[in-house]
Amino acid sequence: GTAAPMDTGPQPGTPQCSPPSQRPAAEDDFQFVSCERCQKESPNLKLLTCLHTLCLDCLSENKPIGQCPLCRTAIPQASGIPDMDNLLFTNLQARLSIYKKISDSGGPSCSRCQGEAATVWCSECEEFLCTKCFEDHQWFFKKRSHEAKKVEELRADSAHRFLEDTRKSCNLFCSSPGHANQGHISSIYCKKCKRALCCSCALLDSHHAPFCDIRSETQRRQEELGTLSRELKQKRSGFEATYAGLKDEAARLERAQRETRELIRQRVEQLVGLIRREEEELLGLVEAGQEQGRRELSRELERVEGVLQRMEAGERLVEKMNLYATEQEVMDMQPFIKDSLEELQQLQPPVTGDRTQPRDFVECRARLQAL
Repeated sequence: GTAAPMDTGPQPGTPQCSPPSQRPAAEDDFQFVSCERCQKESPNLKLLTCLHTLCLDCLSENKPIGQCPLCRTAIPQASGIPDMDNLLFTNLQARLSIYKKISDSGGPSCSRCQGEAATVWCSECEEFLCTKCFEDHQWFFKKRSHEAKKVEELRADSAHRFLEDTRKSCNLFCSSPGHANQGHISSIYCKKCKRALCCSCALLDSHHAPFCDIRSETQRRQEELGTLSRELKQKRSGFEATYAGLKDEAARLERAQRETRELIRQRVEQLVGLIRREEEELLGLVEAGQEQGRRELSRELERVEGVLQRMEAGERLVEKMNLYATEQEVMDMQPFIKDSLEELQQLQPPVTGDRTQPRDFVECRARLQAL
């Protein structure tokens, strides 16, 4: 029979454009995909309930086990290793590694023949192809529409653009047990069982209802996260004010300590050696009272600081989800993130105010007056 017409795509044989001018490296813009503690890339990134992202190495060496090493929030799992993977960050790392090959001065090699320099990237096959392998690819997939672009054109684009384009090519697969490994594409979401389904499952199984479009559901989840993030940003101002108030209170307590110590020294220096011994006792009382107040304020500061770090991590993660998350990543990660954000919404900043002077301070002043 006659040959089917080949899909039109980039023509690798045409003269290529001149190499683009050197651009700044994109690593700094995407440093957020690394472990927030060691700042290293890792294929095993875990998302904690405080919304910080850490690698397994940092979690394994974390002491004490059972709390986030950044904000000291408790980790529910007894092993100290969270169950939730940060799929967004690990997938972004994989896609960024492809872009780094494209941006490399030597350029990528053909994924199939391994001998020639690649001139085309097929986003469907996720392969670099040389001119000859690209012609074979076009003939083999002549009845399909695979989006292929020149490597030179991809190199001229930014990493942000590359990640946005690769996100569009991702698909959700049917969550039914019989279809999980058969590549059935899902376009329907069942609100009753909260799963993505293919058309066959939706039509044949009467238990699934009501339905909605999967894009509508992912958009709704993104909007829900955005709303929670905006509400949390408004509440954050209250915690920031509390944090500032606690720091001011700690400074006032420090000033009170210094003033009391100076008063003690001025009075005691006028007396003889016997009164010098009394000075040491009075200083001991001041230190005891100061230590008590410092411990209380330190606990409050640590708690509020931890909440602020969790809020910041939540805002940052929601922002990156909105920019780079695929539909699969939104479906997998949104409930977990939503629970953490709602938990943060329930928190209230503690009331700040001048604390009464410790009992040791009052006793110290009374003894000074007696002297």
